[in-house]
Amino acid sequence: MFAAATTRSALVMTILAMILIPLISSWFAYPSTHLPPGFGIFPPQFVEDPPGFNLIVFVVIALLEAAVAIFLLFPQWFGFKPVAPSPQPVQRALPWWFWAGMVVTLFFWWLMLARTTPFGDLVYYAFTPMWWGFIFVLDGLTFRYAGGYSLFASRPKTFLISAAVSLGGWYFFEYFDYFALGNWYYPNTDDIPALSHAKIVWIFLFAYTTVWPAIFEWYTLLNAFPKFVARYAQGPALSLPAKPMLYLSFVLLAAVPFWPYPLFWAMWIAPLIGISAILIMRGIWTPFTDVAKGNWSPVLLMALSAIINGLFWEVWNYGSAHPVLPVTNPNYWVYDIPYVNVIHIYVEMPLLGFAGYLPFGVLAWVIFLWAGKVFGFNTDLLKSGQGH
Repeated sequence: MFAAATTRSALVMTILAMILIPLISSWFAYPSTHLPPGFGIFPPQFVEDPPGFNLIVFVVIALLEAAVAIFLLFPQWFGFKPVAPSPQPVQRALPWWFWAGMVVTLFFWWLMLARTTPFGDLVYYAFTPMWWGFIFVLDGLTFRYAGGYSLFASRPKTFLISAAVSLGGWYFFEYFDYFALGNWYYPNTDDIPALSHAKIVWIFLFAYTTVWPAIFEWYTLLNAFPKFVARYAQGPALSLPAKPMLYLSFVLLAAVPFWPYPLFWAMWIAPLIGISAILIMRGIWTPFTDVAKGNWSPVLLMALSAIINGLFWEVWNYGSAHPVLPVTNPNYWVYDIPYVNVIHIYVEMPLLGFAGYLPFGVLAWVIFLWAGKVFGFNTDLLKSGQGH
């Protein structure tokens, strides 16, 4: 009992430290205001133009991302060995919630793109139900290919809790964006006179509930294909140094207010390595626990889940904006990433920015694991015997 309380205290104190450290640094980095410009305005708005394109930074990041892509495509080049996959589950019929989710997704997608108002103000709320419909589509696909297992069907409590964690977890992530001076912002919130600021805040809060469930649904769907799981199941064993990771996380969080543009990437990495480190130090399972045993499947499949889902986020976000037609989606976002904000192919996200989804997916998972230990709920996403 005492050990559990000590662990819970350590987990909570780590998050509090991560919240307070950039605030304390900002007191010195901004001597006149003691806070970054635009801090606390919600939803976050445009702050200032970041540094423009930098070829050297672009090439360095592009080479790093190319190396990651090669690693994911050709794991055998990096010491991964072939593993006999588990038997493929017997497929089931698509469940009713797949079809219901498909109808909801298509209707609200049409409503958002058409910007039509025969349904009154419903068009302004289209983004969140569209995504919840899509989440149920993914869950239905998982049910089919995993032989009757899915989060909604088999772990409904976990499914609902993931939405609650998503609400807090995404706001936690938005908080760090203030210190990076807005890697992204939401320009439409002042352009929709039909919505009060209070309504817009509620719209955003409900939208935040979709992030974690969507990523987790992709993860369970990818795990429904044993050949794909086996691809990364036996690789080099790599144990991460937890204490140095935690200290590095704190150092990065302290440095960002002083150098927000050179360290814009730290907002994606520092929370991940810090939370992972404290979980490892307290003996709590993380996807990096399996990496230490040579099984990279959990961490890589979650990272891939986020980037696959990110394609839908970005394409649907891009489609919700229009230079002439009326603004109807308050959730629409724009990226303001320094040095590499180029090559936008029907998305607001610059091409190199998509790699940020890889660590974000794992960050979402470790936040969920953290919350499970603090609040005492089951964080397993896969069926018994299949792992986490």
